[in-house]
Amino acid sequence: MSIHIAAKKGEIADKILLPGDPLRAEFVANNFLENPQCYNKVRGMLGFTGTYKGVKVSVQGTGMGQPSLSIYVNELFSEYGVQRAIRIGTAGALQKDIGLRDVVLAMSASTDSGINTHRFRGCYYAPTADWSLLKNAYDHAQKMGINPLIGSIASSDVFYDDLETWKMWAAYGALAVEMEAAELYTLAAKYKRQALAVLTISDNVVTHEQTSAEERQTTFKTMMEIALEAIIA
Repeated sequence: MSIHIAAKKGEIADKILLPGDPLRAEFVANNFLENPQCYNKVRGMLGFTGTYKGVKVSVQGTGMGQPSLSIYVNELFSEYGVQRAIRIGTAGALQKDIGLRDVVLAMSASTDSGINTHRFRGCYYAPTADWSLLKNAYDHAQKMGINPLIGSIASSDVFYDDLETWKMWAAYGALAVEMEAAELYTLAAKYKRQALAVLTISDNVVTHEQTSAEERQTTFKTMMEIALEAIIA
């Protein structure tokens, strides 16, 4: 048991999906995993372990933002021996030609967060995904007849940001903005683990299109399947 996770050693798989929303973790467990068992309810941040195609897999909510994700991922890597971690979550498109429900595989994640500035004493680190997980995800998406978008994203600490800030990220090719991937990639590098963010576009900050809160919680199954197939490959 760690400070924020109630699981005993061995109850969490070495392969884990990381949605921000704990209810999405429950949705994945109930719709994709066989014999899911809940190992964590601390602070309402649900975690489950089951099997997917015979492989032991866990899914753990992390909350919103890099500070919250950092708590859970640090504990999962350092105390539970997690080796592969894939964030599954939503993102806002920064390019007008990206549609709702498009899937993005985040190759790298820029950030406005002060976490890495503090961590690296004013230097700038470039958080990147694990190549093998990225390739696994791309290959399975292709088998599903899906062409995922692959490129850089922005991980922001500010949800209600000024449009001019988003335009800056977009001008340098960022596909989408979310709030967690940069810290996940940084921690994976620190602990020498594998990490990837598989994201579904829930809204477009350029066109102002958006999905509903219910859709964000209980749909986006394509992203979930891609992540599960990538993590067991």
